[in-house]
Amino acid sequence: MSITSSLQSLKLSLPFLNGSTSLSHLSKPNSSLSRQPLNPPSFLPQIRAMKSMQGRVVCATNDKTVSVEVVRLAPHPKYKRRVRKKKKFQAHDPDNQFQVGDFVQLEKSRPISKTKTFIAVPIPSRTGQPRKEETGELGIPLESDQSQQQQQLA
Repeated sequence: MSITSSLQSLKLSLPFLNGSTSLSHLSKPNSSLSRQPLNPPSFLPQIRAMKSMQGRVVCATNDKTVSVEVVRLAPHPKYKRRVRKKKKFQAHDPDNQFQVGDFVQLEKSRPISKTKTFIAVPIPSRTGQPRKEETGELGIPLESDQSQQQQQLA
């Protein structure tokens, strides 16, 4: 007599094998239990998929593609301290308008290729004015410039 036949003869009625309920009860769900929706409690925030993210362009060498690094804060699994987590995404840049260091917003779209499912969109500035291009001048004349100006005056 094998073990399986001995278990079939017991019909799994032992409480340690199937808990305190019988299998017939589990195979036919009660209609009152099936009607109850499995909604989370109302005081918890609703979880939604992230459709847009912000990040910094780290590579813009490919044609119509930029690599964007998105930084987020997540709790450490053991120590519960918030840790920076970085992830790189490939995003579609149809006009090749972004350079390395630009901040962009990634909008979710249909898959464009095997690795690209986002479209890079420029972030509107907070002040509403376009960002000035820095010339690199501090406004303070250098000593070499002062000496050249004095020689020209003399």
